[in-house]
Amino acid sequence: MQHGRIRLDTMGDVAVMTLNDPSVLNAFGRKLREDMTEAMDRIEAGSARCLVITGAGRAFCSGANLNDPDRAPRDRAAEARGEVQGDLEAWYNPMFMRLRALPIPVVTAINGMAAGAGMSLALTGDIRIAARSASFLQAFARIGLVPDCGSSWLLPRLVGMARAMELSLLAERLPAETALAWGLINRLEEDADLMPKAMEMAQRLAAGPRSIGLIRQMYWQGMDNTYSAQLDLEAKLQTRAGMTRDFEEGVAAFREKRPAKFIGQ
Repeated sequence: MQHGRIRLDTMGDVAVMTLNDPSVLNAFGRKLREDMTEAMDRIEAGSARCLVITGAGRAFCSGANLNDPDRAPRDRAAEARGEVQGDLEAWYNPMFMRLRALPIPVVTAINGMAAGAGMSLALTGDIRIAARSASFLQAFARIGLVPDCGSSWLLPRLVGMARAMELSLLAERLPAETALAWGLINRLEEDADLMPKAMEMAQRLAAGPRSIGLIRQMYWQGMDNTYSAQLDLEAKLQTRAGMTRDFEEGVAAFREKRPAKFIGQ
């Protein structure tokens, strides 16, 4: 990446995107955002079958970089007139929609603090694995702002309205152990085991059939759908899955009583 704020590695069929600005706890500054855009371009154009997102150093992502020296000066008058597109409309919202639309599963390996937009990024994972030292923080109320990057949509669906309100109104740190108990994350690992376990999970997903990506699509869209709309979506995606070579291989392997060898097609 141009600025080195994102590191993108490929390990077999798994792409690993590491937020790489540990001096500011991997906060979203302009250069990191530019590098992340480039990384997503490469991921979307590539052949990876699973994406892992993690952070360098002792934090996953501390949210927006409020002290970013590369940030353009604000023109509050122009903003009030609606003449300037804010960072949310210009970058954050499009980026989070790109992550949601990926046709491959996403594993977030949460290695430390995930705050503000960084917590939202952690929650984009289809499978969220946290280190024991990790924590989560809806920090917005501490600085007079409101949750963004999808937090107000995701949190009530993941932990219920009462807990979502508590996290957002009180802006208190949520330890990883409590996040697991609340269902905010899938798994909790010792710090040293986080990346090996995350890669093990990612490789398992990457070795799966083409329908893995369709399942991801099904559940993300299902969070908006009515029951009848979801039945329609299931029928549509089942038809697509039934036309894949992986389905043919899965049936053949079942009949022959052997492990299936999927190719992601």
